[in-house]
Amino acid sequence: MKNFREEDVKDLQLNAFDLKNKWMLITAGKDGAVNTMTASWGGFGVMWGKDVVFVVIRPQRYTKEFIDGTDSFSLTFFDESFKKQLSYLGRVSGRDEAKIEKAGLTVSLNDEKTPYFKDAETVIFAKKLFAQPLNESSFLDTDIIDRWYPEKDFHTLYIAEVTKILTKD
Repeated sequence: MKNFREEDVKDLQLNAFDLKNKWMLITAGKDGAVNTMTASWGGFGVMWGKDVVFVVIRPQRYTKEFIDGTDSFSLTFFDESFKKQLSYLGRVSGRDEAKIEKAGLTVSLNDEKTPYFKDAETVIFAKKLFAQPLNESSFLDTDIIDRWYPEKDFHTLYIAEVTKILTKD
């Protein structure tokens, strides 16, 4: 099994636009429990002089409760061999079953606090800086609402500072 090594954010070899074809897991812990969700929307950048990631989560997602209940979360990226598990983790709610266990992934804790998956190729740890629900009146292109929000279940946008990156050797 390969080991993780810490990587400087400036050395990270991810193309943000290629990531739309990969899924990631957004993972957080709360009250001794861990939950995760599959996501493909988000990004990387610089905000307020910090290296940041941004993710969006719909209000009905169980993982949102975990993200809202902590100050940090992880993003984990996997190789193609995990597509089946990531698809399953995106379809099933942790409210209904022990989906992480059923997917066969191994949870570990960064600094005894932020959960992540040892099975990943890349792990990004992030500290929340900002959270704001998207608002219908803020959309300039209303076709986006018709296509992506027919139920008006607008995402919450989270901007978080990258605090640590691990990559597999």
